[in-house]
Amino acid sequence: MVRRHEVTDQAWAVIGPLLVPPRMGRPVRDRRQVLDGILWKLSTGAAWRDLPERYGPWKTVYERFRRWSADGTWDRLLAHVQ
Repeated sequence: MVRRHEVTDQAWAVIGPLLVPPRMGRPVRDRRQVLDGILWKLSTGAAWRDLPERYGPWKTVYERFRRWSADGTWDRLLAHVQ
């Protein structure tokens, strides 16, 4: 069941390939789970620390959003879906 602020399977098929995991370093958290957490936060306006546990640690989701914003990934993703 897809919740209101979460990405559908159809949308993930389009968005997922844009969020390639890094080649080196430690394993990354599920990219779809992180994206759903970011969308929940942006949709609700809640504090990062209030992120529901189903999206993983709030700090991980926040750091990924910061990284994707800084490296242009977030802008590319938004342009692609528009």
